[in-house]
Amino acid sequence: MSVTDPVQLTADLIKCPSVTPAEGGALVLLEERLSAAGFACTRVDRGGISNLFARWGDKDAAKTFGFNGHTDVVPLGDESAWTQAPFGADIVDGIMYGRGATDMKSGVAAYVAAAIDFVQKTPPNGALILTITGDEEADAIYGTTALLDYMDQQGEQMSVCLVGEPTCPNEMGEMMKIGRRGSMTAWFEVIGKQGHSAYPHRAKNPLPAMARLMDRLASHELDQGTDHFDASTLAVVTIDTGNPATNVIPASCRATVNTRFNDLHSGDSLTKWMQSEVDAVSKDFDMPISMKVKVSGESFLTPPGELSDLVAQSVEAVTGVAPELSTSGGTSDARFVKNHCPVVEFGLVGKTMHQVDENVPVEQITQLKDIYARILKDYFA
Repeated sequence: MSVTDPVQLTADLIKCPSVTPAEGGALVLLEERLSAAGFACTRVDRGGISNLFARWGDKDAAKTFGFNGHTDVVPLGDESAWTQAPFGADIVDGIMYGRGATDMKSGVAAYVAAAIDFVQKTPPNGALILTITGDEEADAIYGTTALLDYMDQQGEQMSVCLVGEPTCPNEMGEMMKIGRRGSMTAWFEVIGKQGHSAYPHRAKNPLPAMARLMDRLASHELDQGTDHFDASTLAVVTIDTGNPATNVIPASCRATVNTRFNDLHSGDSLTKWMQSEVDAVSKDFDMPISMKVKVSGESFLTPPGELSDLVAQSVEAVTGVAPELSTSGGTSDARFVKNHCPVVEFGLVGKTMHQVDENVPVEQITQLKDIYARILKDYFA
């Protein structure tokens, strides 16, 4: 029985130009490989986004190990700045180059290769489920959420789930994720009255009101962190009037803040706090202030236990490095999976993700397959 090569599979996936929302052939390729290995595959496309659900084993199995990943990639940026073909998967001095090499076609390839070999060589007493989306890098509206909706409708259930996002900052094996901070963005607009800057009493300047509001939000200490999370943060990312003139008081001013928050807060509680600040400043300056909020994901934590121990022990066995249990970084699709079952994340070193000349050492792809294979073996032991 042949061994599935994760390096070649990574290269084959990189050659699929799957910039969100394009499928690019990546999910078609995975469906072919998984179906040939005995996985029952179903396309779960929604809203112009391609998604793949695959299961090996009985639907009513007592233990089902899940994997979540994505094959969509971010745009190339300045293509002329690339020194290697962005979709060429060229290997130079042991390094494979291409968009998605790190984030996260290599992770998908490593797990698929491990899963195929596992079920063919040592069929487990249980089931494997893979949920692969084409909508992680964009708004994530029609991706993993569509797959989870499909699973709910079909009565499919993962006992636990591993997300294969890059998790290691610098060294293979050094970090895994047991949770993520929440993320939300808020947009504000203060409406004043335009006028000549030489006659400010005839205008209503929205800028001091916005400056006051932004200062109140940014200078407020949300918390001091928790056992598993750093302190929550709020960053003012833009303040703008669109006013090119130096002798005109503008009619309005807009600003945007981005908040990354831990499990002491929710999107709803932070929205209520920001609205109270808006109301106070609006009253002080006698100007209407509007606020619009988008919560990209709530914070969550999978408490250290059997699942994190299983992954950590497998990582250390292969790499010799005991991974830190972290909640740092941005959001991932684990924020959706956590509503379905316990979830942790482990993947490659992510230093070059989204960069020009994104790349991955080929030895790390092989290591990652070995880690995933050991996780599966020990889970079903």
